[in-house]
Parts: sequence; structure tokens; C-alpha cells
Amino acid sequence: MGLGYIKVEVRTGNGTLPVPVAKVVIRDSSGKVLYQLETGENGNTEAVPLHAPDKVQTLRHDNPGPYYATYDVEVNKEKFISSAVRGVQVFDTIVSTLPVDMSPVPRTFEKSNLVREVSISSHGLLNQVNRKQTVPSIKPKVLRDVAIPEYITVHLASPDSPAKNVRVKFIDYIKNVASSEIYPTWPPSAIEANIYAQITFTLNRVYTEWYRSRGYEFDISNSTSVDQAFVEGRDIFENISSIVDGIFNNFVRRKGRKEPFFTQFCNGTTSICPGGLSQWGTVPLAEEGMTPIEILKYYYPDDIELVEVTNIISVTESYPGTPLREGSQGYPVQSMQRYLNRIRANYPLIPQILNSNGVFGSDTTEAVKTFQGIFGLPQDGVIGKDTWYKISYLYVAVKKLGELQSEGEWIDIGEAPPNVVLKEGSKGADVAQLQFILNTISAFYPTVPPVIRDGTFRTTTKTSVTDFQKTFNLTPDGIVGPVVWEMLYKVYKGIDQNIQIPRPPIGSIPPSETYPPYPGILLRIGSQGENVLLMQQYLSVISKIYTALPRPTVDGIFGNGTQSAVIAFQKQFGLTPDGIIGSATWNRIGEEYNKITTSESHRSI
Repeated sequence: MGLGYIKVEVRTGNGTLPVPVAKVVIRDSSGKVLYQLETGENGNTEAVPLHAPDKVQTLRHDNPGPYYATYDVEVNKEKFISSAVRGVQVFDTIVSTLPVDMSPVPRTFEKSNLVREVSISSHGLLNQVNRKQTVPSIKPKVLRDVAIPEYITVHLASPDSPAKNVRVKFIDYIKNVASSEIYPTWPPSAIEANIYAQITFTLNRVYTEWYRSRGYEFDISNSTSVDQAFVEGRDIFENISSIVDGIFNNFVRRKGRKEPFFTQFCNGTTSICPGGLSQWGTVPLAEEGMTPIEILKYYYPDDIELVEVTNIISVTESYPGTPLREGSQGYPVQSMQRYLNRIRANYPLIPQILNSNGVFGSDTTEAVKTFQGIFGLPQDGVIGKDTWYKISYLYVAVKKLGELQSEGEWIDIGEAPPNVVLKEGSKGADVAQLQFILNTISAFYPTVPPVIRDGTFRTTTKTSVTDFQKTFNLTPDGIVGPVVWEMLYKVYKGIDQNIQIPRPPIGSIPPSETYPPYPGILLRIGSQGENVLLMQQYLSVISKIYTALPRPTVDGIFGNGTQSAVIAFQKQFGLTPDGIIGSATWNRIGEEYNKITTSESHRSI
């Protein structure tokens, strides 16, 4: 008999706020209470030991098992919807981290009636059926670079079966898939090779728009017959999490090709995929001393290579390439210092860096170590790639939440919902209020996607409304009438009353604020979509300050009016006036928009 561990991390606001003093109960499969815990100020419990089968059984597929033990976890906190997670998987020598993202109770609801229940299915390696992962055709008209998306939308069933979609941060999605597909007790090289295959498979689905080009409203399913395993709300193995943090933006491609290689895989026992990777087969290869890339080449063509992606959506600055440590100096150090001071408003256990001057001193080391301890990273006080991106991701998230709070104070949502019916095609202030409320709810309910707040009820707003209706058991017709307005207000007011969003400390905001990174596609006459819509929205705001600039129609279609606005902007700010939004124009528009909206003057716009 071996010994594993469970640690519970309780957050709200999509991981941006810790939930301290939450009550945690851990039971065995018979219902016996083994531990009663309480989260600390950082939202974490201690890691508690629990019995598990010896790890040797997990290294050979012909062993009878059981391979792991399961336990049940309950989390309760006043003003929050309770969580009950059944079947948390515990492996010998491994820390199982259970992330619990709690949602606030909607106003006027009885807390006792609201429990989020999660049942973790048996591990994906067991009784796997034959996968039929069809090789997608690459659409040559999609001329863009591979990017790491901020979120990925997962359909929780086979593609054509009715089920809900959930938005998951890309890096958290990969951690979930890896924890669901392979055993954490395997040799590191085997784990890493499998994770490269999982990352690449996901990016291939995104890059080729395999589902979205066919009219589906998701990027990938969790059906292992066609995609890969994903279990909403499951525990994540700490060593797998650490590996993903270090390699999440690396993928496999064939030399001379741009697109991610189609890395099909199967367990290699109950499921066989010729030309694909055998998950069980990676174990003896790793034990023989093969490196991850050697394992991948054993299964895939010899001309594959591993490539690092620098275009990471929502991250304003890429990792500089070398670790930052005590004694380092320069702008990257200053960025991390300011980011940590901003995050500290939400996670006050992080020591303040008193002088964010770009010199990595002992106070920065202590702040980094504390941050690493809270988020399960090695506590070495060094900002390597894993720590850099964890800080960057969290900074962007807490900043977005803070902006929602400030916007909410500005809008001043009343107590009574509007007496209007909104549907696709509606425009005006009521639509803008609806979009703000949806964005606020989205920050606490991952099943509700955010929208661009432009006052026009487009398809994206209808989708968000529909998903809201599904989440709260309303008729999913995408129309906002009295019943939907009432529920929107209950949920929004519940967030407003039950969540205290900290204000950022003075001096914690970097001079250049966050805006979406350049998507890698030139925007010009004929372009359409969310990126065009965003640039039109930004240019519209900028034109209110620079009145000589024409104001484009905000409709998501790059027409003559948008081209004229872009040319005028480019002339105003010394850019080549070609009417095309490339990386330089995109970044300058974002910078000018941020200058306006982060100053006091934006309140009068």
C-alpha cells in the first residue's frame, strides 16, 4: 500500500480571487469522514496524506490494478454555491490538486438548494475504445501563425450529441487532458512526450478550425472516440501541472510546414491506432532512456520537430528567454515587479515590492517565492518560463476583473431590470447594459462566454445569452425578456453583494496596459469578425478624443469607412498610411485606446 495526497485550491472569479475559510471535508468511498479542513488566506488547504495502491502497479498495463484510490471532497462557504466532487483520483507519491472555482449565490436564492456536483469518471486509460481521429484537411486560405489561445471551448460529449460547452483556459485544459489521459506515476519523459502530443492535437483542432468551420460552437469535444479526454471539475496531478507550465506553448510540426502535426494517439492496449502514439508504449521507451522527442519520432515521422510559440493570446509580453533572478535588471524585471504588486491586491500574502525599479532584489525574491508557493510552482525565487507565464496570465485576469468592477461603478446598474425585450438586431444602451452584465457573470460562471460591449445585439451576444439560459435552466432561445432579465439581475446582484473585489494599489499598473495581442492576420478591406469589431470599437473611442479622425461603423465588417479611419489614424501617429491593420497599427491602436480608457477622461466619453 502506498501513500498519495490531496490538496484543495478554492478560488472564485475564474481563479482571480482566493476563497479563505472555506470548509473542506474529505471522505472515503464508504462515506467515512477522513479530514475536515479549512482553506487559508490564499484559498488553499494543506496537502493531506491518503492511502493509494503502490505505484509499481501503474507502470505495466497487464497488472490487474486497482491503479489508484478515489475519495470524495465537499467544499462549503457562506454566500457561495457549494461543491461536491466525487471520485477524486489519488496515486501513490503524487499530490492531487483539486481546483474548486466557486460561484457566488444569486440574490434571493436559498443556498441549501444550490450544490455544484461533479462526478469524476474512471481514468481515460481504462477500457478505452478504438479512437477514430480523422486527419483534418488544412485550409490554405487560413494564412496565419499558430497562436496559443487564451481559452478553448470544449463540448462535453461527442460532437453531435446535445451537451453544454465550457470555456477553459488553454493551459488548464491541457493539464486536465493530461491528468485524464495518462498516469502521473510514469517516467517524466513518457509524461512529457504524451503532453506534447496532446498540446499539438489541440492546436491542430484550433488551427484548422475543424469544428467551427462546420458550424459547431466549440473548438474540441471531450469524446475520446474522436478527440481527447476532458473531465470538467477533476483533480490535476501536481507533477503533470508542473510539466505543462514549462511546455504548454510547444508543439510538434513537420519540418518545412507551419501547421501543427496531427498527433493522433491511443492507449495501445484496448485501443490501437496505426501511425499514432501508444500511450502505454511510451513507458518502456522512457525507461530505456529515450528523450521526449525521441519517443515522438518513434511513433511519428522522423522529420518532425518541436517548435515554441511566442504568440500567446492575452499575454502582453513573451518570456525573455533567460530566467530572471536576484541581481537581474531591466524592463522584464520591472514588468514582473509591477505585475506581482497588482496581483498582491487579490492575494495579500504576497509581500509588496516597495521599489519596482527593474532591479531584482531580495524583496522581489520573497514575492516570487510566495507566489510560487500559492500556485504550486517550485519555490526557488527564480522567474523561469513557468513562473513568468503564470504571473502574466494571472495579472491579465485580475486586471480584467478590476476593470469590470470600475465599469460597474461607472454604469451604476439599477435595482429594477429594464422593461424591454432584446434579441438579435437590437441596439442601444439596454444592449450595452446586458453585455456588461453578461461579461461580469462570465468572470464567475465559465459556461457563459464574454462579449464585446458595443451596444449591438449580434450573434456572439445571442450565444452568450443562450448559454446563460442553459446554465440557469431557462428556455435557451437567445431572447432577453422579463424572465431572463430577472435572472440576469439576480445573478449579477449576487456577485455584486457577495464578492469584494480589491482595488489595485497605487503604482502597481504598468505604463502600457493590456490589450489583446496582434492575432497574426492582416485586417483589410473585406475582413470580417471579432478582430475587426474590436479595432472598430477602439477607433470609435479614439475618435472622440482625436476629433479629426473619422468614426467607423462598429459592425465587424472592414469596409471603406473603416479603411478611411485606419488611414487617418496611421497619418495621425506617423505610421504607413496603407489602410491595413498589421502588427504595428494594431499595437498603436491598442496603446492609444488604453491611454484614453485608463485616464480619468474616459468617464466623460
